[in-house]
Amino acid sequence: MAVRQEVTAWRPRVPGVTEVFHAHFTGYAYPMHVHDAWTLLIVDDGAVRYDLERHEHGTPHDTVSLLPPHVPHNGSPATPDGFRKRVVYLDSSRLGEELIGAAVDGPDLRDPVLRRRVGQLHSALARPGDELEAESRLTLVGERLRDHLRHRVTAPPPHRDPVLARELRELLDARVVEGVSLEEAARLLLAHPAHLVRAFSGAYGIAPHQYLTSRRVGRARRLLLDGLPPGEVAPVAGFYDQAHLTRHFKKLVGITPGRYRGAR
Repeated sequence: MAVRQEVTAWRPRVPGVTEVFHAHFTGYAYPMHVHDAWTLLIVDDGAVRYDLERHEHGTPHDTVSLLPPHVPHNGSPATPDGFRKRVVYLDSSRLGEELIGAAVDGPDLRDPVLRRRVGQLHSALARPGDELEAESRLTLVGERLRDHLRHRVTAPPPHRDPVLARELRELLDARVVEGVSLEEAARLLLAHPAHLVRAFSGAYGIAPHQYLTSRRVGRARRLLLDGLPPGEVAPVAGFYDQAHLTRHFKKLVGITPGRYRGAR
């Protein structure tokens, strides 16, 4: 069988993420090795088989696998066509080393909600400028992973904290252009990041990153109507670049910034 290796790897500007790794492998097997970070793995096509602590495991497409740091494991295709996988490597600020034993005992998690959230996390991590969304999604993923490892996955009760929600909204309003990370917001408001996201979403029916993006699009609309071209509007409105502006503008307004500007 011919060996096929297609790899994309990068380090996003998201606290706790040491690397994002996307790969399509055919006819290739990893030898036994270790990582110094948590390996959060989903497989989109095919399947991977691997050994962890002398026990064989597998990763079909509906499974989320969480391999702990410092524990040797290998990996090889479980199907003739190989596998296509997406991996996020997380440091101990996201998952503590006290959870390693539980992860060794049960690294493969069959949880459709978690699988969907990890996929959404990868989508956000691939978009420069959407770091607040990625951080918010990672916070909820980490919370659910810890629930699994502690054997108590339940639907979390609604978080009602209108004062905290208002404080976060005021902070976002004050940082529309420069933005704020979830980690910094949690530190400034003396709240756990997951509680911060849930309190805001419960109070306003929208996630913090969606609110901030809406404010930025609103600012961009005003600047476009003032006659500024999209390329100049993007950084002034808080977007990473013109492509970042166009993606969110079209999603919220229905047309591109250029067409919007020309519709005056």
